Amino acid sequence: MHNNSTRRLNRQDYKTLSLAALGGALEFYDFIIFVFFAAVIGERFFPADIPDWLRQMQTFGIFAAGYLARPLGGIIMAHFGDSRGRKKMFSLSILLMALPTLAMGLLPDYASLGVAAPVLLLLLRLLQGAAIGGEVPGAWVFVAEHVPEKRIGFACGTLTAGLTAGILLGSLVATLIATTLSAQSIATFGWRIPFFLGGIFGLIALYLRRWLHETPVFTEMQARKALAQELPLKTIVRAHRRSVIVSMLLTWLLSACIVVVILMAPALLQKTYGLPAAQTLQANSLATVMLLIGCVVAGAAADRFGAGKTLMVGSLLLAGGSACFFYVAAAAPQYLYAAYALAGLCVGVVGITPFIMVKAFPADVRFTGISFSYNVAYAIFGGLTPICVTFIMKLTPMAPLWYVLSLAAMGFVLGGWLLRSDRRLLLNQVSIR
Repeated sequence: MHNNSTRRLNRQDYKTLSLAALGGALEFYDFIIFVFFAAVIGERFFPADIPDWLRQMQTFGIFAAGYLARPLGGIIMAHFGDSRGRKKMFSLSILLMALPTLAMGLLPDYASLGVAAPVLLLLLRLLQGAAIGGEVPGAWVFVAEHVPEKRIGFACGTLTAGLTAGILLGSLVATLIATTLSAQSIATFGWRIPFFLGGIFGLIALYLRRWLHETPVFTEMQARKALAQELPLKTIVRAHRRSVIVSMLLTWLLSACIVVVILMAPALLQKTYGLPAAQTLQANSLATVMLLIGCVVAGAAADRFGAGKTLMVGSLLLAGGSACFFYVAAAAPQYLYAAYALAGLCVGVVGITPFIMVKAFPADVRFTGISFSYNVAYAIFGGLTPICVTFIMKLTPMAPLWYVLSLAAMGFVLGGWLLRSDRRLLLNQVSIR
């Protein structure tokens, strides 16, 4: 056992954390950049004579395929992460992301390749999905097993902020390209630039990850020959069902809040309330920056006050901040920036998710446990949330708010349950070391 649970973060910890966050941000950038150029990609990779809705549906289908590939990629990588080492998988996931992204930038379009173009695009997208499925749980486990016990929340929150920064980077690059190039230039070559950038950044991050060490926890398990003897996934499903359910519900909270408040809101505000695109996108960037801060604050609070209390208070703030945001958008759009920034900060409660997940599984099956719960839940809820919200919109324009409020209520109940079982859990469970 390491008796370093109370030590402060040292230089090596900060180095590990920043390299992990940087790599994660670049992977998220690579994964998300597709959606910002979906319209152009649709025009380049599908025949010109098909109806617009069909082209849009096929393009978003390819985007969604990335989400569907996450569980499979994540579970395979986690299996080897639990049996062969965290560091190897951590490097593989970034390589698996950088190469397809680079290839997307180089891919000939429908006019040159015919039907092979969208098929190749789909395959590359599936590879990207598999990579992100291994990266996110891998990064959380890697960092949590490096830092002192009392700093795990802060480390996981910071890392989650890093992943979200990748979304912000994607939107900034997309905005930059949209403002500096003509529509014609974007259609010819401009849309390829962000993919080249992503691929090159990814390879640089891969090179930087050479300086990371295997986690002390894994090295110790190797030395004690305490690695999982049977298929880690089998152990998870058999012995850790409760942890899986809690982790899946938390992933629903995480994915749905980010999808509704950060990714869908700008388009919803434009369509429902006729707000100008520039205003909603600027407010959205501000909200995303506040979300980064919120994730770090939530993680640090979890270290200080425990997961249960933090989740309960955070869920109440999430409900209040979201209600304020959607009502301001409808009735007083002049305060949109302030309200959206507040909502972004409150969505930061999701920064506590990895902290709870890391604590929920024992070290020998931790990577697999988190990967299975997170990726399967993300594939289901990340995919169903937009459909669900759009469907409820037929009944009320406040559909996105009701959706977030119901999740905040679930978060509050989960927080209460964690608070009660925190003491029991801590008694029963091996400390993360």
